Amino acid sequence: MIDDSAVVRTALTRMIERADGLRSAASFAGAAHAIAWLEFNRADVIMLDINMPGIDGLSAMPALIAAANGAPILIVSSAAKAGAEATVRSLALGAADTLEKPSSGFNAAFEALLVGRAMALARGRRARASVTREPVALRPSPMTRPRLLALGASTGGIHALESFITALPEDFEVPILITQHLPTAFVPFFTQQLAQRTSRLARVAIDGQPIRPGTITVAPGDAHLGLTGVTSALRVVLRDNVVASRCCPSLDIMLTDIAATCGQEALAVVLTGMGSDGSCGARAMVEAGAHVLAQDAGSATIWGMPGAVARAGLASRLDTPAALARFVGRLPA
Repeated sequence: MIDDSAVVRTALTRMIERADGLRSAASFAGAAHAIAWLEFNRADVIMLDINMPGIDGLSAMPALIAAANGAPILIVSSAAKAGAEATVRSLALGAADTLEKPSSGFNAAFEALLVGRAMALARGRRARASVTREPVALRPSPMTRPRLLALGASTGGIHALESFITALPEDFEVPILITQHLPTAFVPFFTQQLAQRTSRLARVAIDGQPIRPGTITVAPGDAHLGLTGVTSALRVVLRDNVVASRCCPSLDIMLTDIAATCGQEALAVVLTGMGSDGSCGARAMVEAGAHVLAQDAGSATIWGMPGAVARAGLASRLDTPAALARFVGRLPA
């Protein structure tokens, strides 16, 4: 736990210690001492404040991630407001999740959120360690460049998506569709950051919008990104139906529509995330003759979504986001 306020550190420590299955290993007023501690100790989750004197949380994140040995970072900060630029920046830098400190003081509702998110990230880290060497049967790999690329992710996904897209070659002009589980307020900032970081045109999906080559289209936070038409003339259809995963936006909806409209001309990549959203859509893609790639367990914050695809025998390749992007970029047109 890293926070410059001794009062906050004490309060958060008490919350963690009250939860079954969690304990506070150490707490620090600054990132430098935490990084030194991590050289000789192990943590399952790192809680990090953003606004701190000296080295702030965002500036410290690259060094923390390097020292953390895979431990996910949970941002706990008053700066972590829904849709705030600092929040999206922290996720893009590699934070697994964010939680805003309440302005009116800590309460039972905040404690439940804190404990729930810490538990989920800790379980994900422990599960990831146990499945890294799990044997998975892979399908044949794609042999040609797709005419549509679909990406899906949840927890830890902003960093994974950015890693993937920035690793694509500059001449990769295939339309890219993204479903990332995010609150509605985050989506415009996330989309803007994608455009800035990748030098590609990125936009939030609007109903009826045509799908253009070289353009990234991102699902809004309050609707599913669906498609209508054929591969050469696709348009966005925003859907609001409830899905089994209860996710909105849902990767299952996007992939199922892609399977119906594009068939074997499309390629899907399922990245880090909790749950199994995308596995039904991935099956529809495979049944339509398309291919699905998935992030490997070792690099995923939580190997839920990609793991569900891999365990179902639907993945053609497992690797890091950047390695998957390089593979896709090398496929002949």
